[in-house]
Amino acid sequence: MLDAAFFVRWMTAAAAVIDREADRLTELDSPIGDADHGRNMQRGFAAVVKVLEAEPPAAPGAVLIAAGRQLISSVGGASGPLYGTLLRRAGKALGEAPQVSAKELRSALAAGVAAVGQLGGAAPGDKTMLDALTPGVEALTASFDAAATAAGEGALATVPLQARKGRASYLGERSIGHQDPGATSSALLFAALAEVAK
Repeated sequence: MLDAAFFVRWMTAAAAVIDREADRLTELDSPIGDADHGRNMQRGFAAVVKVLEAEPPAAPGAVLIAAGRQLISSVGGASGPLYGTLLRRAGKALGEAPQVSAKELRSALAAGVAAVGQLGGAAPGDKTMLDALTPGVEALTASFDAAATAAGEGALATVPLQARKGRASYLGERSIGHQDPGATSSALLFAALAEVAK
């Protein structure tokens, strides 16, 4: 069973890996976005860690809701609302239970991913964060490691796609050949989850 401390460790690990990869995320964002994804995510997750350290929530759902709220208020562009929606919706799905199972986490994240799709009007194959989130959540039925692998492969699979949603879609065919930064940062979330689950 996974308790609130596990979820705090997950968000802290996510902040650390995003901090390490911030330059690469911004590099990926340069040709098809605003060249600020890495910095925005870095700032947002640093703020999440600060909030969780100052007042650690008592339930897993509350950790995700607090993290999502912080991302919405501190991350610029579309990423803040999308990541915030993912975590807040997942947190609400977990409710106030002091501990949750891996299966419950998977269901909650699936609800979060559905909410992201609704908010952005996107689907897998549109070259967005959903291309990593969807396979990542599906593979959670197997293991945390499988989810991290599937999400990473999903992010890489965005390279040959033409963007149909978001800022990159304005480029049309010129978006082909670039890895989606949102899918890449989403894969890092699953990498952090696998890391803390070891």
